[in-house]
Amino acid sequence: MKELDQHTETPPSVTLYADILLPVPIPQYYTYRVPNAWSSEVATGKRVIVQFGPRKILTGIVVSVHDIPPSTHQAKYILDILDHKPVVNSIQLNLFRWIADYYMSTEGQVLQVALPSGLKLSSQSRIQLHPEFNQERCPYPLDDRELLLLKALEEQSTIDYGVATEILGTKNLHKIIKSLLTKKAILLFEEVKEKFHPKKERRVRLTEDLISAEALESQFESLKKKSKQTEVLLKYLQHVQVLNNPEINIQGYSKSDLLASGISASSLKTLIKNRVMEEFEVVVSRFPATETNVGNEQKVVLTAYQKEARNRILSNFEKKDTVLFHGITGSGKTEIYIDVIQQVLNNGLQVLYLLPEIALTTQIVNRLRKIFGNSMGVYHSRFSDNERVEVWRGILEGKFSLIVGVRSAVFLPFDNLGLIIVDEEHEPSYKQFDPSPRYHARDVALVLARMHHAKTLLGSATPAIESFYHVQNGKYQLVNLDHRYQKVALPVYKLVDIARARLKKQMKGLFSSELINQLQDSLEQGQQAIIFQNRRGYAPYLRCQTCNHTPQCPNCAVTLTYHLHYNQLRCHYCGYKQKMTDSCAQCDSRDVQLIGYGTEKIEEELRKIFPSARIQRMDLDTTRRKYSYQQIIDQFENGDIDILIGTQMVSKGLDFGKVDLVGVLDIDRMLHFPDFRSYERAFQLITQVGGRAGRRSGKGLVLVQTSNPQHQLLKIICDHNYGEFYGNEIREREKYHYPPFTRLIRLVVKSNDQDQVYRASQELAGRLVHGLGKHRVLGPQEPVIAKLRNLYLMELYIKLEKGKGVIEKIKQHLSQQIIQVNNMAEYRSVRIIPDVDPY
Repeated sequence: MKELDQHTETPPSVTLYADILLPVPIPQYYTYRVPNAWSSEVATGKRVIVQFGPRKILTGIVVSVHDIPPSTHQAKYILDILDHKPVVNSIQLNLFRWIADYYMSTEGQVLQVALPSGLKLSSQSRIQLHPEFNQERCPYPLDDRELLLLKALEEQSTIDYGVATEILGTKNLHKIIKSLLTKKAILLFEEVKEKFHPKKERRVRLTEDLISAEALESQFESLKKKSKQTEVLLKYLQHVQVLNNPEINIQGYSKSDLLASGISASSLKTLIKNRVMEEFEVVVSRFPATETNVGNEQKVVLTAYQKEARNRILSNFEKKDTVLFHGITGSGKTEIYIDVIQQVLNNGLQVLYLLPEIALTTQIVNRLRKIFGNSMGVYHSRFSDNERVEVWRGILEGKFSLIVGVRSAVFLPFDNLGLIIVDEEHEPSYKQFDPSPRYHARDVALVLARMHHAKTLLGSATPAIESFYHVQNGKYQLVNLDHRYQKVALPVYKLVDIARARLKKQMKGLFSSELINQLQDSLEQGQQAIIFQNRRGYAPYLRCQTCNHTPQCPNCAVTLTYHLHYNQLRCHYCGYKQKMTDSCAQCDSRDVQLIGYGTEKIEEELRKIFPSARIQRMDLDTTRRKYSYQQIIDQFENGDIDILIGTQMVSKGLDFGKVDLVGVLDIDRMLHFPDFRSYERAFQLITQVGGRAGRRSGKGLVLVQTSNPQHQLLKIICDHNYGEFYGNEIREREKYHYPPFTRLIRLVVKSNDQDQVYRASQELAGRLVHGLGKHRVLGPQEPVIAKLRNLYLMELYIKLEKGKGVIEKIKQHLSQQIIQVNNMAEYRSVRIIPDVDPY
């Protein structure tokens, strides 16, 4: 691969070639010829359209420009250059390369996840009219072919490239598409993604011959005895002041809004029928309007403890580029982040503020918007393709200097980054699982900061073991904040022995009498409570009491979970669903029973116990829609919900002032999960969700229901003792050679043939043992879930000692062995997926 090279103007006599990065899973660039007319336009970082294979049209990024033709084939021409200025910079291209190398992926796969779909044009794209396009008011001239395509879109709503080519009778479609995009007449979207259907609104307006004062006066005279019709006209004129500006009548007014103002619907209908008014339809944008800048003058006031922590963060940045900020729950870390962000922005630098979950961005964004206004952009997966492109371009144009986003925000085109904040840095949500590249956003953020010569602030009340280990070894600086905001006390943890409670008949369904009593007290005092259960659905599985049969997913090796709301059994991995049955599919017995419980069942039980309480769930089932997180969080924040039941979503740094009680259910299952990180996850999750209690009052109570109250980890959690937890955990990791003392690479072998996947994994293991030694190779073995989406799975773990150059050489060896196994005729259909630093 050639070095990145920004092209400068070249004499036109030289034939130029460009190495193009394409969004395909092949580890190479592709060389295309630059038409002479575009020699001065082609440059590194610009998007180009190229033909890939006999039929495909793809969008690629120019990586380098040179005058060396390919030696093995004749280069195809670049079809078009899409940008006047680069949309990807050299730092991003270097980051793409680093991610591909480190995570055993390809740069094409990195580009595929990095670039918003709205910036990628391909033969799978579909075309639609722009929601705000109005042909009559279009300031740009439209040629015959453009008009022909627009007419087709009015009739068919959306069309694909093949249909557009037939309509226009040309293969050179991209120039017409580019022209209409520039004129904001059309939008593109990926067919495999969320389809965009224009939102239409019914509007009304005065007919054209009634917009003069004289005509209106005459009309009112004719309606003198028709008070309701007169009222309709007056209401319309109140909203649309046509006498001051006759042009605004063209836009009209929303019919539904006019009806909502209390006018008579039948009177409006009569006016339309008599051609006093006319009704028409317009396409409107779904995108929310950008909020105005409401608060650059607002300042965050820090307490003495917060100021001290802030000062230590800034002074530690003089010693190291990375600082771990260990602040207990409710200590006011966000206020310190805001203060540091303001200082960085005042120096003319950019800031990236990473959050692990969309749920957390909702609450934080509302707070930051009041301070940073329109200089802040938000970037996450719930945004549409077009909204993500708007943020991307906003950074390029200098509109946004602060970006708040989830893990994918590390790919944005920063050119002057001064600070990256990784809030809740311990969160597993920062790790990408599928598709490739399987990157960890925290670790990528550290590399990105290094490339920009920027600083990184890692924040958490429960730091990851690896992060705290780096502090102990001098790689990071540490700042502690051990006081809650306004000196509020930490919540009190209490372990409730449910095994003993059952013996004493002190359990009411899923809840101990102590938890029910505390919930009752909270409700009576006008306070709020959170119930945490890290399992959604109604019941984990259905079991026949006669033959012990349990319904399984036909595509995955998991039981089906019952969902009461849909009355269905569902697979949480592939989405398979079937209707709930009242008899056993195996023996036809009607003695079937739901076993276990999830958030849905907890909600049902609590509604029976507290019928007048306002109860809401926050899990994947209730937050599928774009703004559902926002609605639930706003309702809870405004006091419209008394008890919030949630999965791990409710543990993500949310700040609610009236929560004084947190109940934790089914903690034992988490403690005994077969993973070397299970204790770490349990400690972090219980500490974080418990930290939602008593953040204002200082009277927070966390009740943890467990069958093993003597468990050492639970006692450490009750004592708020991170130091003891870390000491115990790091000794175990060192003893058994787990991270941070070693590096792990997981290899997942997949096939729809169970025997084939077993033999392929054995073949791969044998090769790796021969090349790396038996002490480095664990497995193969079946994972906890041995079949997913009709594919059987086996996995191996490669455990590597740390050392300069060791990991790179072993990755090369792994890649070679994977290729060799896949080249064997019997294993060509087998997929072998590497996952570096599995989390």
